Amino acid sequence: MMNWDQVEGQWKQLSGAAKERWGKLTDDDLTQINGKREQLTGKIQERYGIAKDAAEREIDRFCNDIKTTT
Repeated sequence: MMNWDQVEGQWKQLSGAAKERWGKLTDDDLTQINGKREQLTGKIQERYGIAKDAAEREIDRFCNDIKTTT
């Protein structure tokens, strides 16, 4: 599993994968998030209407999935 510091450091490269995963996030959202986990959590909650813990689980899965594909 990739840790969030690694994700944050590689956000420009990984934002495309995030856009594929969460298609409701706009390019502006991804630029504004800039690798910040709390901001990503909030945007996922807002766009998908889910609770914070569900958004956190989604982000954890994302970290796990990108580690297995990189």
